[in-house]
Amino acid sequence: MTAHNPRILLVEDEELNRTLVKAVLARADIEAVRDAEVIDAPSLAAARTRLGEREIDLILLDMNLPDGNGLTLAGELAAGTVPVGNHKRPAVVAVTASVLPQDRAAALEAGCDGFLDKPYAAAELVAVVAEHLPRRA
Repeated sequence: MTAHNPRILLVEDEELNRTLVKAVLARADIEAVRDAEVIDAPSLAAARTRLGEREIDLILLDMNLPDGNGLTLAGELAAGTVPVGNHKRPAVVAVTASVLPQDRAAALEAGCDGFLDKPYAAAELVAVVAEHLPRRA
């Protein structure tokens, strides 16, 4: 297996949010985060396709998507029912505006490795990405 810059799958339906996340990560003061390749997926269907195309190290997973709840994909990854080729299962961070304790618990139960509340500060995003990339990259 060849080394590569970390790859982040950004599953987010709002184009402005995708643009902002990419800008924040590109300016991160942590090299692994700054050098990461960010791959867009505006829906669950697109995310499943991207996962089959290349190795992904981290998924930033919005919960409310046009074709369903992000926890569906998290559960599929945890169960091994989403093909990821010969690659390791990527780390999954749930990103949502819902900050209720039961929502956080549901995300972790579905197989998410972390949770990021919207709205978040740029430093919070970078810290969460940095925390979860080293385990996979």
